Amino acid sequence: MRKFIQRKIPLAWLQLTREKPRLLVALAGIAFADILMFMQLAFQQALFDSNVRLHSSLDGEIVLINPQSNAINFLESFSQRRLYQTLALSEVASVHPIYLGLTEWKNPETRALAEVLVIGTNPRDRVFNLPGIQQNIEKIKLPDVVLFDRGSRPEFGAIASEFEQGKKITAEVGGRRIKVGGIAELGASFGSDGNLITSDQNFLRLFKNRKYGLIDLGVIKLKPAANAEIVLEKLRQYLPDDVKVFSKQEFIDYEKDYWARSTPIGFIFTLGTIMGFIVGTVIVYQILYSEVSDHLSEYATLKAMGYTQTYLLLVVFQEALILASLGYVPGFAFAILQYNLARNATLLPIFMTASRAVMVFLLTVLMCFISGFIAVRKLRSADPADIF
Repeated sequence: MRKFIQRKIPLAWLQLTREKPRLLVALAGIAFADILMFMQLAFQQALFDSNVRLHSSLDGEIVLINPQSNAINFLESFSQRRLYQTLALSEVASVHPIYLGLTEWKNPETRALAEVLVIGTNPRDRVFNLPGIQQNIEKIKLPDVVLFDRGSRPEFGAIASEFEQGKKITAEVGGRRIKVGGIAELGASFGSDGNLITSDQNFLRLFKNRKYGLIDLGVIKLKPAANAEIVLEKLRQYLPDDVKVFSKQEFIDYEKDYWARSTPIGFIFTLGTIMGFIVGTVIVYQILYSEVSDHLSEYATLKAMGYTQTYLLLVVFQEALILASLGYVPGFAFAILQYNLARNATLLPIFMTASRAVMVFLLTVLMCFISGFIAVRKLRSADPADIF
C-alpha cells in the first residue's frame, strides 16, 4: 500500500510542475481566494466583537432592556422601577441602571464633528470591567467631567496622548462644554466611532430631553450562591412584558444576531466569504480541467497499461490537495499582513485566530476537491483506443 501511494504522489506533482507558469497562476488564484475569505471572516468577527465589548464588560449576570430595542446603539428607554422591582427576589444582590445616548463630539483642534456614544452610570455602582474606569471612577462625580475612550477613532483628536502628557482637555459634546478627567478603554465599533463614560447626572446634563429614571439598560448582579438560570425564569414570570429579560450571554447573542441578520453589513461579509469560495473553486477547476485535457492521451495510456479509473481520479484529487496546501501558505501570510494594516487603520479588533486559520484551510481543501470532482468528468473520455 505504501508503494502504491508513493507511486501516485510524484505523478500528481510532476503534472502540476510541468508548466510552472500555470502552477503559479493557480497558486495566486487560490491565495487570492483565501485572502478574500480571511478578510471577510475577520471583518465579520470584528463586527461582532467590537459591538459586544460593552456587553461583555458588564459586571452582572442578568440584563433588562426595552422589548423594542434592537442593538446597543438603538436602545429604547424603560422605567428603572422595573429594575428595582427585581430586588424583591432574595437572590438579587444589586441593580445598576445605565443610560446610553448618541450625540456630537466637536474636535477641540479641528472643530470637526463626530458621533460619540455617551454612557452614563452611577459612579458608586462600578458596573463596568474596563481598563481605566475603576481608577478614574471618582472623577466623573464632578460636574461635566467624562472619561474618554482611548480606542476612539482619530477624528476625535489626540485626546488620550495629550491627556497623558499632562494637558487639560476640554471639548464640546452635544453643545455643552465638558472636561476629560481620565482615560478608559472600550474601543470603537461599527456602531460608534468613539465612547465617553460619565455619571448619570452628567449624562442628563448632556441630554436635556432625557428624564431621570428612564434608563436604557438595567444590570442585575446576583448573590454568589444564586442559580442564574432559575432567577432568569423567575424574573421572566415576575416582570411584565414591557421589559425583556436576558442572561448576559443571551444579551451578547442578541446583539450579534441583530448585526448578522438585520443589517446589510452582516450580510455583505457573509456574501463576501461565499464569493471568495466560488472564485477559488472556478480558478482551480480551470487549472485542473486544463491539466486533465492536456494529458488526456497519457491518462488513456495508463488505462491501457491496466491502471483503473479510481487510480486516475486519485491523481486528480492529489493535484487538488497539493494546490490547496501550496496556495494556502501565501494567502495565510498575506492575510496576517492585511490584518495588521486594517487594525491600525480602523482600530477594530482584527486578529488572526487558530479557529479561523483552520476553517479557511478546510474551506480551501473543500474548494479544490469540488473543483477536482467537476474536472475529473473529463477523464471518462480518456479511451485507450485513442492511442492506437
